[in-house]
Amino acid sequence: MTNPNKPLTGNLTISQEEISALPLKSFKGKIVLLQEESKIQRAFDEIKEHTAIGFDTETRPSFKKGVIHSVSLMQVAIPDKVFLVRLNQTGLTKPILDFLENGVVRKAGIGIRDDIKALVRLSRFQPGGFTELSALARGAGLQVESVKKLAALLLGFRISKSAQTSNWEAATLTKKQLEYAATDAWVCLEIYKKLIG
Repeated sequence: MTNPNKPLTGNLTISQEEISALPLKSFKGKIVLLQEESKIQRAFDEIKEHTAIGFDTETRPSFKKGVIHSVSLMQVAIPDKVFLVRLNQTGLTKPILDFLENGVVRKAGIGIRDDIKALVRLSRFQPGGFTELSALARGAGLQVESVKKLAALLLGFRISKSAQTSNWEAATLTKKQLEYAATDAWVCLEIYKKLIG
């Protein structure tokens, strides 16, 4: 386990200029889009074989005050593969709920509390095994908390956030959306591995 008082890198923070100078990188492994309930069980059986996964969710942005959309997409990253679950089409099925309550599989992400709150609105469950990366980063003495800054500081590359506010409820997700969503979850897993070193 990392010494919480010893910073992982020479730097504790990173500037926007330094991030801009880094190479742009995205997930290049296999992306599995899950939009039929029949394929969920097999995917989550595979996910459960791993002790740690990268985790994120996407929600269609709302540009009207007081309008909140439901979670559209849940991203789960294992090494070399990211599962993108279209919750707006599958719902929170039993295998997904079992996974969300599983305390053995570490689910590493940023803004986990907000993700859980949004998921609980779809169906009640007892969250298990969630790890907030910004808290781990603070414990390691780092002064950055966003996924973009942590990726830059710990992994040495920048990630694109340009698809963040796109329509995650679209009938068909674009290649750019799939790549963005997969990258976010994959990066969380890579950051987690660096932080627990």
